[in-house]
Amino acid sequence: MPILLNGTEAAAHIKEELRQQAIIWNKDKGMPFPHLAIVLVGNNPASETYIKNKMKACEKIGFITTLLRLEEEISEEELIQHIDFLNTNKEINGVIVQSPLPEHINAKRVVESISPMKDVDGFHPINIGRMALRLPAFKPATPYGIDLLLRHYNIATQGKKCVIVGRSNIVGLPLSIMLGLNKEYANCTVTLCHSKTKDLIQHTQSADILITAMGQPKFITEEMVKPKAIVIDVGITRIPSEDGDKPYILCGDVDFEKVASKCSYITPVPGGVGPMTIAALLKNTMRAAKLQL
Repeated sequence: MPILLNGTEAAAHIKEELRQQAIIWNKDKGMPFPHLAIVLVGNNPASETYIKNKMKACEKIGFITTLLRLEEEISEEELIQHIDFLNTNKEINGVIVQSPLPEHINAKRVVESISPMKDVDGFHPINIGRMALRLPAFKPATPYGIDLLLRHYNIATQGKKCVIVGRSNIVGLPLSIMLGLNKEYANCTVTLCHSKTKDLIQHTQSADILITAMGQPKFITEEMVKPKAIVIDVGITRIPSEDGDKPYILCGDVDFEKVASKCSYITPVPGGVGPMTIAALLKNTMRAAKLQL
C-alpha cells in the first residue's frame, strides 16, 4: 500500500509553528498579530465553505481576520475601490479576493489591483514573475502548499519526471515553474499537459510524479499511472451523494480506490492538498506581516 500524503496532519504541524511565531511576534516584539482581509463577492456556497475554513485556521493560530462581504451586483470599479482601501490600511497585512467572481467582473484586473506586498494568495503578476526569476516573492498558495507537503514527507524530487495535468494560472502553470527551478524539492523535468495535449496517457504513464489539477472527477485511472509513482491530486469536485444524509461528496481527479495500489505516495481528497493550501496562505500572511514592519 502507498504512503498517504496526509495534508491535514502536515498542515497541523505548520500551523502550530505559525501559532508559536505569532505569539513571539506579539509578546516579545510588541507587534500586532498578523491580519488577513478576505473579500467575498456574492454568496457562492463553495466560497462560503472555503472562507469559513480559512477564517477558522486563522483563529486557531491567533491571526486576525476581516471578512468584507459585497453584493454580487457590485461594479468592478467599486470592488477595486474596496481593495485599494485594504491596500493602504496599515492594519491589514494580507488581502485575498475569493474566487470565483461574478462574470461581469474582470478577475485579472482585480488580481492586479491587489498590492503585491499584500498578495498572500500569490497571484499577482509581479509575484509570479519574481518567483520565476528565483527572487523573493509570495508563492501561489496551492503550489506552495504542494511544495510544503513534499518537504514534510521528505520526498526526493531532483531529476524526477513530473507531469502536471492542467495549466491554470492558479495551480498548473506556476507549479510547473516552481518544480523546474534549481532548488531542493524541485529540479524536476516538467511536462505541462492540458486539453490540447495529444496522447495524454503516454505522458502520465511516464511520470515519476503525477499532479492533476483539472476538476474532472476520477479522470485519472489505473492504466494512466506508472507503478510506484507519486500522485498528487489537486482536483476537488462536488458530486451527488448516494447517501441520503449528504447532498454531495467531494471527489478528486484521481480514481483513488483503483489508483492507490499502484502508487508509492498519494494524496487523499479531501484531506490532501486542500489543508496545505490554507497552511501556505497562513505562511504567506506571516511573512507579509514581517515585511511590512
